[in-house]
Amino acid sequence: MTDEMSGEDAKLVTLARGARGRIGAPEGAAIRDEMGRTYSGATIHSGSLQLTALQLAVAQAIAAGATGVECAVVVGSSESPDIDCVAEISGSGVPVLLCSSDGAVRSRLTT
Repeated sequence: MTDEMSGEDAKLVTLARGARGRIGAPEGAAIRDEMGRTYSGATIHSGSLQLTALQLAVAQAIAAGATGVECAVVVGSSESPDIDCVAEISGSGVPVLLCSSDGAVRSRLTT
């Protein structure tokens, strides 16, 4: 991981890497909601169920009652994740960090 992220953001990278590794998915994602709670998920491609890692993490947050996202992290191969799902719950201005599989930040997007 790099020095260019906060400790809380580094925790999101760890969660996203863990979610990805558990099922060998191409991507893992983690988000922190407005209350500081965290949610993670991995890409799911199983028959009729198709979810990106970020969509799954956001869906878990919504199911838990979250009404906003402070930060999102996507770890893996994605160059352009579907950040619209983050914008739908939080609006504009939410940082989304794209990280390589080792956790290094490749780029930063904003909803």
